Amino acid sequence: MGLYLVETTFNGEIKDQNGLEEKVASLNETVQNEGVNLIEVQAAKDLSRSFLIFETEKDEDALAGVLKDNGVQADLVKAVRIVGKDLDEVKKQADNDKVNYLVQWNLPEDLTMDQYLERKKKNSVHYAEVPEVSFERTYVCEDMSKCLCFYDAPDEDAVKRAREAVKTPLDSITEIGK
Repeated sequence: MGLYLVETTFNGEIKDQNGLEEKVASLNETVQNEGVNLIEVQAAKDLSRSFLIFETEKDEDALAGVLKDNGVQADLVKAVRIVGKDLDEVKKQADNDKVNYLVQWNLPEDLTMDQYLERKKKNSVHYAEVPEVSFERTYVCEDMSKCLCFYDAPDEDAVKRAREAVKTPLDSITEIGK
């Protein structure tokens, strides 16, 4: 089974949290019948974008097709690897997740997965320098194009300080709504 990141705007149809929850519940119910498991959903606080993680044996194109058949236009579908937490742990905590910030980093072209993982292991100890921020997990695109890091933090500045502490740049920060 592979993990996939899907970014979508839900065609601009989502106007409030209830609408998002209804759309996700409906989508989850229909895609399960096609061998696709929805692992988690994180949406921007303003509901402009959503980030979904799926687990399936299908490839990227097949997953995009299943989503399209179910009324979801995927703006991005990428195979990913989870770093920082075990997938089973993420599945268990889905309803109690404390994520409130998403950092996206477009990875340098010359960075390999092994180099990324080594760097992450070496630098992660520095999160202790910013104790008000809790690193939760990262999804790294298998093609090494970008990664999405999820945090629990009091504000955007704290997230930036945490990224500086671990010597890792960022390309964007999105506040996640709950």
